[in-house]
Order: sequence, then structure tokens, then C-alpha cells
Amino acid sequence: MSTVRHIRQASRLALVEGVRGFRLLVIRGRGDTFGVTLEETYGENGDTISTTVSTVSPAQTGRVVDALFVAVRKAGYQTSALAFRRKAPIVLSEADGVRLALILFATQPIAKHERVRALVTGINAMSVEETYYWYAKCMGIDGNRARKALRTLLAD
Repeated sequence: MSTVRHIRQASRLALVEGVRGFRLLVIRGRGDTFGVTLEETYGENGDTISTTVSTVSPAQTGRVVDALFVAVRKAGYQTSALAFRRKAPIVLSEADGVRLALILFATQPIAKHERVRALVTGINAMSVEETYYWYAKCMGIDGNRARKALRTLLAD
């Protein structure tokens, strides 16, 4: 019986093999404001599994809206796609999703706009390899420590 269960689990896992990507979900706030949730996805064609990477409040979204616009444009959408009425997710490539995740991680606890801009500029200056390295660290067991280290590294 356990062999059958193992085979069923293995076949289920085979269905979600595929490309890793990200999607951005818009969460309606009060009035015309919105927050966002960034999800990491695996698989394609309806056999997709996902996990939430970061959820950002409407107040924080306003601080990183330029970075969100860049990610949306790189994904082939117009910036108007990022609106409080949007229901469909915005699909991002793996590299753009990793960069956006780092921006959200680094800026989430920060309130000063100047510091947020400095962190975003620092992350945008990173190579793709550096962003993958920091993403892996920030998602790992010591993720909070890595996020603090990233903010310290990029601080002016």
C-alpha cells in the first residue's frame, strides 16, 4: 500500500516539474490604494504550485511603486496593469521576480523614503548572480538575519 502511495506522490510531483517563476497579485486597499503579494510558482499549464514570498501593505507599496512598475514593464505589461481593480496575476520571469523579492524584503521595515530609494538602487545595481545569492539567503533558515545583512550592506 505504501508503494502505491509513493507512486501516486511521485506522479503528482512529475506534473509540476517545469519552470520556476513569480506572479504578482494585487490586493485592494481602501479607496484607490492597493497592496501586493509576490508568489513563487513552479510548473505551467494549470499544474502550478505556489508559495507566498512577501505581502506588502498599501503604505509600503507606495514606497516601492517605481520598482513595481519596472517589474511589470519587464514582464510585458503596461504600468496601468498595476491597479487596485486588477484581479488576474501579473506573471514575472524568474530573474525579475527574484530582484523584486529582494526589494520587498529589504524595504519592508523601512519608513524613510530616502533609505528605501538607496536600497532599491543598490539592489538594481546587483548582478543577476548576486540577486540569486541574496534571495537564497533571505529565504533560508536564517532569512531575517540575511535580510538585515542585506540592508546593512546597501545602507549609505
